Amino acid sequence: MPTLLASLPRRGLLALAVLLSACSGPAQSAQATPAPEFPARSAEQWINSAPLTLASLKGQVVLLDFWTFECWNCYRSFPWLNGVEAKFAPLGLKVVSVHTPEFEREKVIGRIREKVREFGIRYPVMVDSNHAYWNAMQNRYWPAFYLIDRQGRQRALFVGETHAGDAQAREVESQIAALLAEADR
Repeated sequence: MPTLLASLPRRGLLALAVLLSACSGPAQSAQATPAPEFPARSAEQWINSAPLTLASLKGQVVLLDFWTFECWNCYRSFPWLNGVEAKFAPLGLKVVSVHTPEFEREKVIGRIREKVREFGIRYPVMVDSNHAYWNAMQNRYWPAFYLIDRQGRQRALFVGETHAGDAQAREVESQIAALLAEADR
């Protein structure tokens, strides 16, 4: 088996990991762990928002979306994600998008801004071209959706393309509703 895994190209390993993760459902820790603080970023490294901190979002449920603009699984999830934002933002959900590029050409801020407009993303987008937040979260997937509770603790991770009405979408939305219903604790 190690020989088989070593022989797979990088994208093949990513696809295998996504498939295995999707089959096993959301990865949740038995005990919620604090989410790492957003790294300091200049205003130019945020799109649709002034720079945010996770501390400033305390009291809200946060849905983090890791994506990159050449990932078709990522952009095919945006219609669902935009719908989740519209449905749950009035109830206290904050969607924060983290654009972490796979390729050098995806680091061009003008291209990222163009893609944000093209995909209709209205929520804050952190530009994570140096993978600082990707590494802090120990993320390995595009797209990846993390749920963070009102106290700033990671509560769930969902991996892979998601569409309105599919099983993963229903589970994410169910967990968002549950986290929004929790009292601050």
